[in-house]
Amino acid sequence: MAVEPQVLEWLLDSDPALRWQVERDVAGAPPEVWQATRARVPTEGFGAALLARQDPDGQWAGGAFFPGGTAFFDTAEAKEPGQPWVATTWSLRDLREWGVDAAVLGDTAERIAAHSRWEYDDMPYWGGEVDVCINSYTLASGAWLGADVSRLVEWFPAHRLADGGWNCEAEEGDSVRSSFHSTLNAARGILAYERITGDTSMREARHGGEEYLLSRRLMFRASTGEVVGDFVTRFVHPNRHRYSALYALDHFRDVSLLEGTPPDPRLAEAVEVVRDARQPDGTWLQTAPLPGRTWFDVDAAEGEASRWLTLSGTRVLEWWDAATGR
Repeated sequence: MAVEPQVLEWLLDSDPALRWQVERDVAGAPPEVWQATRARVPTEGFGAALLARQDPDGQWAGGAFFPGGTAFFDTAEAKEPGQPWVATTWSLRDLREWGVDAAVLGDTAERIAAHSRWEYDDMPYWGGEVDVCINSYTLASGAWLGADVSRLVEWFPAHRLADGGWNCEAEEGDSVRSSFHSTLNAARGILAYERITGDTSMREARHGGEEYLLSRRLMFRASTGEVVGDFVTRFVHPNRHRYSALYALDHFRDVSLLEGTPPDPRLAEAVEVVRDARQPDGTWLQTAPLPGRTWFDVDAAEGEASRWLTLSGTRVLEWWDAATGR
């Protein structure tokens, strides 16, 4: 699937956080080109703006997962729709996924270790807490910043459920079945940790979670064969914690590239869902963004063409079509 020239030009006319990925994954630019663009992320656009909002103690918005730590729960903001996406965990995830070099953040890992505690039971930041999704972001960001995440390396294999995946509600005894959302987030966190550190000790656990999703062809309930929920086809960026067929396929593309393996045939139906969502002009549209306070907008409004979704959709289809000879 060749990207239309006008779509490529539109994708390249973007913030460095997105542009370097377009250059690498869609335009086929040589490493020295996309690496030079990536090096601009901390000093321009989204990356520079988010770094400028870091607190002196290393956190963002004064809290680990919520602004102001436990004090957040007593504010009027806590009663607003959604949740704020501005605290430390979300800010670190964004900077890491935008390609900021960890060295730019200096001693951030040490400052967070000294000053940031989870709102849940006042637990130390880099040890994680009990929520699978939160722990997946912490694992990846800790590996990126060089923090000690050894507790989490042990935690993920130990907290897999019998059906192969993970569920954020399992820790409170509310579920014994895996969740599409939690399992994909766990697998992505482990994959990021593995890519950064070279440690493959959790690969078997990750593969187990990926098999859970593959056995359901990324979309369907094992019990009834029905689509698990409308979230599967509602592509949104930033996706935060939300699962979608596109987000899952982007992960399996990453796995294939890292491990040198071909796409699993069970991805085929999800690929066609992504292909069907492609607009005649070669773009993908933003659905309703997740509600909650942000530092600033990084993508299009609902119903408009999304550069981030178009990047993901384009590289997923190019990967699949090249591997399957379509």
